Amino acid sequence: MRFVIPSTVKGRVAAPPSKSMMGRAVAAALLADGTSRIANASFCDDGLTALGIIEALGARIHKDEKRLVTIRGTGRQALNPGVTLDCCESGLCMRMFTPIAALQDKEVILSASGSLRARPMGMVEDLGALGVSCRTDHGHAPITVRGPMNGGHVRVDASISSQLLTGLLMALPVCEKNSLISVSGLKSAPYVLMTIELLKYFGVGVHHDEHLEKFLVSGNQTYVPSTYTVEGDWSGASFLLVAGATMGSVTVTGLNPASTQADRAILDVLGHVGASIETVVDSVSVGRKELKPFQYDATDCPDLFPPLVALASSCEGKSVIYGLERLTHKESDRAGALASEFAKLGIVIKTAGNRMEVYGGGVREAVVDAHNDHRIAMACAVAALRAKGNVGINGEACVSKSYPGFFSDLEAIRATE
Repeated sequence: MRFVIPSTVKGRVAAPPSKSMMGRAVAAALLADGTSRIANASFCDDGLTALGIIEALGARIHKDEKRLVTIRGTGRQALNPGVTLDCCESGLCMRMFTPIAALQDKEVILSASGSLRARPMGMVEDLGALGVSCRTDHGHAPITVRGPMNGGHVRVDASISSQLLTGLLMALPVCEKNSLISVSGLKSAPYVLMTIELLKYFGVGVHHDEHLEKFLVSGNQTYVPSTYTVEGDWSGASFLLVAGATMGSVTVTGLNPASTQADRAILDVLGHVGASIETVVDSVSVGRKELKPFQYDATDCPDLFPPLVALASSCEGKSVIYGLERLTHKESDRAGALASEFAKLGIVIKTAGNRMEVYGGGVREAVVDAHNDHRIAMACAVAALRAKGNVGINGEACVSKSYPGFFSDLEAIRATE
């Protein structure tokens, strides 16, 4: 258990590297026939999982202490056959690497652990339209896949997750045939744009319509080995920015204000509530002013729900966050976890249909549980900064999934008298 001591905050801290961009960059480096370098690499649990997967598929990897990873990729043809890929608890790795594994004609098993075993994976069976044998365990992990996938037309339901679409956008360019992806129900458009941006960096292009419903992917493209710098993670940084807005001031460096990351939207909400915001080329500063309740639709950025709840708890009155349906298949029952743990802190949360209502007020001393969900742990920690007494967090080590240094960074900006 870790205790958070109530405190104001003031200081400067670097954003953690984006685990989402790290995973995509690692996959691209695997598919490039040559040596790529990934700077500012994320060594969080999900980042290390992605590196372990491409190593199992034949890539050669070297990591140094300065967050530089050198990867000797395999291209399409040199993947190790017949391996088991341990996706641990990374949903992105499981859904993204399934199409990549389908590039070869040997059976590959993608296994899961922890909460990932209960998360929906049935969408990967859509790969059957591309001549791929793909089986799940009644819609869940493990996934057994066998190609070769050579391109064609596939329909993808992206209402639960866009991660399979990301995997297809990464794998289909190296197939022999041109491909058409027809997408329905897409809820995470910014994440798809992140993938397309990454592909361009590695020399791969795709074409799409305005609404991201049709993707034309030319076959026989080649990934160009590249040096890629992982940008700062808006998802993790959002908790630090909320801490600044509610309990003092903070500057987070390494953030790109023009980023395509979905969770850059935290700036919009902080502006709505009245926080002081200053952005420059590579950093964001946020300071506390009188905060007012807000309404925000987080359908396209569901990972912002936890920091938004922490923010809403500091705004006197009722705040409403829409997009609740996007929390169903996360590391925990995230809506239920937020309601139960913030109730222990004295904050009332109600859910109705697709909305969550948060009633701001004082935070009391308590012991809360992280539910093995990194974002629940971080949300509770930020709210605890303004508690009447110390707040204990059980299971706080789960922050290693995305942001291993979170508690150290929070301590670094905690103001001391």
